[in-house]
Amino acid sequence: MPDDNRVIQRTASVEDRVDAIQAVLDERGMKATEAVEELSRLAEDVWVPRNGARVVAKAWVDPAFRKRLLADGRAAVAELGLPMPKHHRHLVVLENTPTVQNVICCTQCSCTAFTIIGLPPDWYKDFEYRSRVVRESRTVLREMGLDLPPEVEIRVWDTTADTRYIVLPMQPPETIGWPEEKLVDIVTRDSMIGVARL
Repeated sequence: MPDDNRVIQRTASVEDRVDAIQAVLDERGMKATEAVEELSRLAEDVWVPRNGARVVAKAWVDPAFRKRLLADGRAAVAELGLPMPKHHRHLVVLENTPTVQNVICCTQCSCTAFTIIGLPPDWYKDFEYRSRVVRESRTVLREMGLDLPPEVEIRVWDTTADTRYIVLPMQPPETIGWPEEKLVDIVTRDSMIGVARL
């Protein structure tokens, strides 16, 4: 027989707990709400895949920039006014070829060069992707819609504490000669992660 004096406690939702912590921080003058609003603005308006698309398009039309980008990605994107956090000490640009497909992941969490390619998509953060893309890269890419022939080598690159990656996809042959502004529109976040070809 149940005890009628039991107290049933509800566990607060994650959202309720975050709101409570934020309220306490605000009460103590730590401006948590202001910081959250600024991060949201950056994520929606500033840290967008179009930044990386600009980098890729520039590399396709400017061989000197491409050379600098491959030699020192961080310095090259800075030329375009694209900042990176201090802890992203290195930006390595991985160039795809007809026989090599580069793919990036973060097996520990979901790190990306977010100021360049935008915040990671949900599937990128998923444990299944993070673990399987390393062990079964060809299968994972096929499941995501990229069925590569066996002669294409797949190289998987795992981010580190201070190194971020971006894939430089191959330019579709039919777009050679297009203006840079038009090329920006065809570059996708997935192609800069390496799970798609253009």
